[in-house]
Amino acid sequence: MTAQPGFPDLDGVEHRYVDLPGLRMHVAEAGSGEPLLLLHGFPQHWWGWYKVLPALAQHYRVIAPDLRGAGWTDAPASGYTAEQLVADVVALLDALELDRVRLMAHDWGALVGFLLCLYHPERVERYVSLAIPHPFVKFSPRLLAAVPRLWFQNAIATPGLGPHLLGKGRQPMATYLLDHYTSDRSAFTPRDRELFVAPFRDPARAHAGSALYRHFIVPLVPRIMSGHYRKMRLTTPTLILYGREDPNMNTTILDGHQGYADDLTLEEVDGASHFIADEKPGVVIERALEFFA
Repeated sequence: MTAQPGFPDLDGVEHRYVDLPGLRMHVAEAGSGEPLLLLHGFPQHWWGWYKVLPALAQHYRVIAPDLRGAGWTDAPASGYTAEQLVADVVALLDALELDRVRLMAHDWGALVGFLLCLYHPERVERYVSLAIPHPFVKFSPRLLAAVPRLWFQNAIATPGLGPHLLGKGRQPMATYLLDHYTSDRSAFTPRDRELFVAPFRDPARAHAGSALYRHFIVPLVPRIMSGHYRKMRLTTPTLILYGREDPNMNTTILDGHQGYADDLTLEEVDGASHFIADEKPGVVIERALEFFA
């Protein structure tokens, strides 16, 4: 089904909707050849890849969906659990008749990416995670220093409060995340900001963002810290790119993967914080192409 007008223009990108079980998903595509799947983070959607997508599409068939509740994809009232979010991606691959893909993902999309690699390793050839640690992180008292910086997670997850902060008035929460987790606020143009915050003016999408934090992101942290995923093994060759200026990513957090991953590489990106693809798109393009090749 051909998507309706209203998408921001990007040369070479075509749009369509894919009907999945219980979800109508918007997908942006460009390029040809072997498939490369891009999973966005919060509060973004497929447009979060616009600085890197055209270059990647010169080498791959790039597929950038809007995940459940984001962008132009449906925002149902439920389904924001780890199991369903992974199932959505698997269903998309099945619908597109893709047995195996290269994968790059950011933020909560990268969390889904890690779970996809752990539970469905046959579907992912190689994986690049942006600004998100592996799921084998071990608890350390030093990690408590990050708790005050992550206050927004519980605020967004709170029923009533979260949707209000995301969708009402000047939409302070979405704007806060874009402003405070970049090393250079000019990484986002005024148009970018409007494209990212506008969907949350739809009450269904504001509630979806809150449900995402309440049922997936916030519960995943204690699951990781308790060692749930240390019962598993990451067999997918994986590269984690993280910003030197990201206060929530450091060697303490990223250590602990030894013994749980076959091939995991950590690389620090100078001059970047959390939104690496927006702040340092050239580095992301270069390293992704090298790694995927």
